[in-house]
Amino acid sequence: MRVIAGTYRSRRLIAPRGLATRPTSDRLRETLFNVLSARVDGAVFVDLYAGSGAVGIEALSRGASLVYFVDKASSAMSAIRSNLAALDIHSGFQLESSNVSSALVLHSAAGIIFLDPPYEAASEYKRTLGSIGQSADSLLIPDGIVVAEHSRKTQLAENYGALKRYRVLEQGDAGLSFYSR
Repeated sequence: MRVIAGTYRSRRLIAPRGLATRPTSDRLRETLFNVLSARVDGAVFVDLYAGSGAVGIEALSRGASLVYFVDKASSAMSAIRSNLAALDIHSGFQLESSNVSSALVLHSAAGIIFLDPPYEAASEYKRTLGSIGQSADSLLIPDGIVVAEHSRKTQLAENYGALKRYRVLEQGDAGLSFYSR
Protein backbone atom coordinates (compact mmCIF):
# COMPACT_ATOMS: atom_id res chain seq x y z
CA MET A 1 0.00 0.00 0.00
CA ARG A 2 1.34 3.41 -0.94
CA VAL A 3 0.39 7.07 -1.30
CA ILE A 4 -0.77 7.58 -4.89
CA ALA A 5 -0.01 11.27 -5.58
CA GLY A 6 0.91 14.63 -4.11
CA THR A 7 3.54 15.56 -1.56
CA TYR A 8 4.00 12.00 -0.25
CA ARG A 9 3.67 10.22 -3.60
CA SER A 10 4.94 6.62 -3.74
CA ARG A 11 5.66 6.48 0.00
CA ARG A 12 4.74 3.18 1.62
CA LEU A 13 2.07 2.84 4.31
CA ILE A 14 1.41 0.09 6.83
CA ALA A 15 -1.95 -1.42 7.75
CA PRO A 16 -3.08 -2.52 11.20
CA ARG A 17 -2.20 -6.11 12.01
CA GLY A 18 -4.85 -8.80 11.70
CA LEU A 19 -7.83 -9.28 9.45
CA ALA A 20 -10.15 -6.73 11.09
CA THR A 21 -9.04 -3.96 8.71
CA ARG A 22 -9.51 -4.05 4.95
CA PRO A 23 -7.52 -1.11 3.57
CA THR A 24 -8.88 0.73 0.55
CA SER A 25 -6.87 -0.55 -2.41
CA ASP A 26 -4.40 1.73 -4.19
CA ARG A 27 -6.46 1.46 -7.36
CA LEU A 28 -9.74 2.41 -5.66
CA ARG A 29 -8.06 5.32 -3.82
CA GLU A 30 -6.70 6.53 -7.14
CA THR A 31 -10.21 6.40 -8.64
CA LEU A 32 -11.68 8.16 -5.60
CA PHE A 33 -9.16 11.00 -5.72
CA ASN A 34 -9.44 11.36 -9.49
CA VAL A 35 -13.15 12.06 -8.93
CA LEU A 36 -12.55 14.35 -5.94
CA SER A 37 -9.56 16.11 -7.61
CA ALA A 38 -9.88 19.88 -7.09
CA ARG A 39 -12.24 19.52 -4.08
CA VAL A 40 -9.42 18.19 -1.87
CA ASP A 41 -7.01 21.13 -1.96
CA GLY A 42 -7.70 23.26 1.13
CA ALA A 43 -10.59 21.07 2.30
CA VAL A 44 -11.43 19.77 5.74
CA PHE A 45 -11.51 16.00 5.16
CA VAL A 46 -12.97 13.41 7.54
CA ASP A 47 -11.76 9.79 7.33
CA LEU A 48 -14.29 7.68 9.29
CA TYR A 49 -13.38 4.07 10.14
CA ALA A 50 -9.88 5.19 9.13
CA GLY A 51 -8.03 1.87 9.55
CA SER A 52 -4.52 2.54 8.23
CA GLY A 53 -5.31 6.19 7.54
CA ALA A 54 -4.42 5.73 3.86
CA VAL A 55 -7.38 7.71 2.54
CA GLY A 56 -6.85 10.63 4.94
CA ILE A 57 -3.11 10.61 4.29
CA GLU A 58 -3.83 10.70 0.56
CA ALA A 59 -6.01 13.77 1.23
CA LEU A 60 -3.16 15.44 3.17
CA SER A 61 -0.74 14.56 0.37
CA ARG A 62 -3.07 16.28 -2.11
CA GLY A 63 -3.44 19.48 -0.07
CA ALA A 64 -6.29 19.01 2.42
CA SER A 65 -6.01 21.69 5.12
CA LEU A 66 -7.17 19.41 7.94
CA VAL A 67 -7.91 15.69 8.20
CA TYR A 68 -9.84 14.05 11.03
CA PHE A 69 -8.89 10.37 11.41
CA VAL A 70 -11.60 8.48 13.31
CA ASP A 71 -11.31 4.87 14.43
CA LYS A 72 -12.01 3.17 17.75
CA ALA A 73 -9.54 0.28 17.25
CA SER A 74 -6.24 0.80 19.05
CA SER A 75 -4.41 -1.14 16.31
CA ALA A 76 -5.79 1.29 13.71
CA MET A 77 -4.77 4.33 15.75
CA SER A 78 -1.29 2.85 16.16
CA ALA A 79 -0.98 2.26 12.39
CA ILE A 80 -2.17 5.82 11.63
CA ARG A 81 0.33 7.29 14.10
CA SER A 82 3.13 5.17 12.59
CA ASN A 83 2.21 6.20 9.04
CA LEU A 84 2.06 9.89 9.95
CA ALA A 85 5.41 9.66 11.77
CA ALA A 86 7.07 7.78 8.89
CA LEU A 87 5.96 10.54 6.51
CA ASP A 88 7.10 13.22 8.96
CA ILE A 89 3.58 14.72 9.16
CA HIS A 90 3.20 16.64 12.42
CA SER A 91 0.28 18.98 11.75
CA GLY A 92 -2.89 19.31 9.70
CA PHE A 93 -4.65 16.38 11.32
CA GLN A 94 -6.60 15.35 14.37
CA LEU A 95 -6.86 11.80 15.70
CA GLU A 96 -10.20 10.76 17.19
CA SER A 97 -9.91 7.42 18.97
CA SER A 98 -13.63 6.86 19.49
CA ASN A 99 -16.66 5.39 17.84
CA VAL A 100 -17.88 7.26 14.79
CA SER A 101 -21.18 8.47 16.24
CA SER A 102 -19.51 10.30 19.13
CA ALA A 103 -16.78 11.69 16.84
CA LEU A 104 -19.29 13.32 14.49
CA VAL A 105 -19.19 16.48 16.56
CA LEU A 106 -16.51 18.22 14.52
CA HIS A 107 -14.90 21.57 15.21
CA SER A 108 -15.11 22.58 11.53
CA ALA A 109 -17.67 21.75 8.86
CA ALA A 110 -16.15 19.31 6.38
CA GLY A 111 -15.83 19.60 2.64
CA ILE A 112 -15.50 15.82 2.29
CA ILE A 113 -16.51 13.00 4.61
CA PHE A 114 -15.29 9.53 3.64
CA LEU A 115 -16.54 6.41 5.40
CA ASP A 116 -15.46 2.82 5.02
CA PRO A 117 -16.89 0.64 7.78
CA PRO A 118 -16.28 -3.10 7.69
CA TYR A 119 -18.31 -4.49 4.78
CA GLU A 120 -19.97 -7.03 7.06
CA ALA A 121 -21.20 -4.25 9.40
CA ALA A 122 -24.08 -3.22 7.14
CA SER A 123 -25.89 -1.47 10.00
CA GLU A 124 -22.96 0.97 10.30
CA TYR A 125 -23.74 2.41 6.86
CA LYS A 126 -27.34 3.17 7.76
CA ARG A 127 -26.43 4.50 11.21
CA THR A 128 -23.51 6.68 10.05
CA LEU A 129 -25.04 8.00 6.82
CA GLY A 130 -28.32 8.61 8.67
CA SER A 131 -26.52 10.56 11.39
CA ILE A 132 -24.60 12.64 8.84
CA GLY A 133 -27.80 13.23 6.87
CA GLN A 134 -29.64 14.46 9.98
CA SER A 135 -26.78 16.84 10.90
CA ALA A 136 -25.66 17.78 7.40
CA ASP A 137 -26.10 21.52 8.02
CA SER A 138 -23.51 21.48 10.81
CA LEU A 139 -21.22 18.70 9.52
CA LEU A 140 -20.84 19.69 5.86
CA ILE A 141 -20.07 22.94 4.09
CA PRO A 142 -22.90 23.86 1.66
CA ASP A 143 -21.33 22.03 -1.32
CA GLY A 144 -19.69 19.32 0.80
CA ILE A 145 -19.93 15.66 -0.13
CA VAL A 146 -20.00 12.30 1.59
CA VAL A 147 -18.43 9.23 0.00
CA ALA A 148 -19.13 5.72 1.26
CA GLU A 149 -16.97 2.78 0.25
CA HIS A 150 -18.92 -0.47 0.32
CA SER A 151 -19.07 -3.96 -1.10
CA ARG A 152 -20.30 -4.01 -4.67
CA LYS A 153 -23.04 -6.36 -3.44
CA THR A 154 -24.27 -3.86 -0.84
CA GLN A 155 -26.98 -1.52 -2.04
CA LEU A 156 -27.05 1.70 -0.06
CA ALA A 157 -30.17 3.88 0.05
CA GLU A 158 -30.66 6.78 -2.34
CA ASN A 159 -31.31 9.18 0.55
CA TYR A 160 -30.24 9.52 4.17
CA GLY A 161 -31.92 12.56 5.71
CA ALA A 162 -30.64 15.59 3.77
CA LEU A 163 -28.15 13.47 1.79
CA LYS A 164 -29.00 12.34 -1.74
CA ARG A 165 -26.86 9.95 -3.75
CA TYR A 166 -25.75 11.40 -7.06
CA ARG A 167 -23.15 8.89 -8.26
CA VAL A 168 -22.03 5.27 -7.83
CA LEU A 169 -18.72 3.88 -9.07
CA GLU A 170 -17.86 0.20 -8.97
CA GLN A 171 -14.40 -1.31 -9.21
CA GLY A 172 -13.64 -4.95 -8.53
CA ASP A 173 -15.55 -6.04 -5.42
CA ALA A 174 -15.91 -2.47 -4.13
CA GLY A 175 -18.26 0.40 -4.78
CA LEU A 176 -18.17 4.11 -4.00
CA SER A 177 -21.44 5.96 -3.39
CA PHE A 178 -21.31 9.78 -3.53
CA TYR A 179 -23.83 11.91 -1.62
CA SER A 180 -24.50 15.63 -1.34
CA ARG A 181 -27.21 17.79 0.19
